[in-house]
Amino acid sequence: MRKLRWQMMMSLDGFMEGPNRELDWHVAGEEFAAYLVQMEKEIDAIVFGRVTYQMMASFWPTSTEPEAPMMNDLPKLVFSRTLREVSWKNSRLARGDVTEEIEKLKRQPGKDISVFGSSDLAATLLRLRLVDEIRIFVCPVVLGRGNPLFKDVKERFSLQLLEARTFKSGNVLVTYRPG
Repeated sequence: MRKLRWQMMMSLDGFMEGPNRELDWHVAGEEFAAYLVQMEKEIDAIVFGRVTYQMMASFWPTSTEPEAPMMNDLPKLVFSRTLREVSWKNSRLARGDVTEEIEKLKRQPGKDISVFGSSDLAATLLRLRLVDEIRIFVCPVVLGRGNPLFKDVKERFSLQLLEARTFKSGNVLVTYRPG
């Protein structure tokens, strides 16, 4: 069965974005670019919540970044209670129950599935125990305020550390399996 993994960048003080949704503090670099190349070989579908989908859909279709073909070509499943349609290439609006949609996707043949950003959706997926792996890039920056990564997680859950990898940029990639 395919794994569902949640990937996110986080400031050292636990924020996924600044107070005005800014992401200009993300630290990338050559090692991060190599990570993206490897990730492209490991996944063949992306899951988004509405907010992240709209942000990504406004950027990637016209982007010249090296990962633009991956972002544009991979199938995308979008969860939203307010969107009536999605127009970004290879996107589909999820109409059914979250658990049913994700379990159906995980049973299909293929590579792993990645949730990018989408912290509200990720909190739901974690609560429903549908996330198989959490990958967090801890960036070497303190924002002081912003939107916390785990703001909608209402109950405690344990994690098993699978890997911790440091990057020359100062990023630390921590990979966990929810307990």
